[in-house]
Amino acid sequence: MGQKNNIYIREFVTDDAESLLELNLANRTIFEAITPVSNDDSFYILDAHLKLIEGWKQAKKLGSRYDFGIFESGNNKLIGMIALYKFGASEKCVLGYSLDKGHHGKGYATEAVRLILEIAFKELGFHRVEAGVMPRNIGSARVLEKSGFVKEGLLRDYLKINGIWEDHYMFSILENEFY
Repeated sequence: MGQKNNIYIREFVTDDAESLLELNLANRTIFEAITPVSNDDSFYILDAHLKLIEGWKQAKKLGSRYDFGIFESGNNKLIGMIALYKFGASEKCVLGYSLDKGHHGKGYATEAVRLILEIAFKELGFHRVEAGVMPRNIGSARVLEKSGFVKEGLLRDYLKINGIWEDHYMFSILENEFY
């Protein structure tokens, strides 16, 4: 599904569980510092990742979330995750993504965001996509800006990450702004 120059994204399948576990283990410190993921050791086992992928499949059937792996085009290696989360009956969703630390600064996250925006607007029919970014996560804010998102303001104590309430800048892009 959706391919650009350096990466492509596709929905996760059960066979991705081991690669997903490896990605999460290799980036545990980074991911736990910026996303509300579990920091419980029981999350970092293969069975937990198999269940995670199955849960994502069920959530897609319900229309509540859409999870994709970010893969390198040349070797098909899983290097990140990107997802859309729908809340209620609205025509908006929230974007979340994470990328392997060894692939930062290469433009891969920007490519992945543009690919998922095509899906969000053209396939899923969303009107608005939002993304929250902690003020210290300058790289992620830059990815959103390069992808056409507009910074709307600061949400205080938006998400609890590692037991601490974190402020987030809210970014958004509307369907008619995406090109």
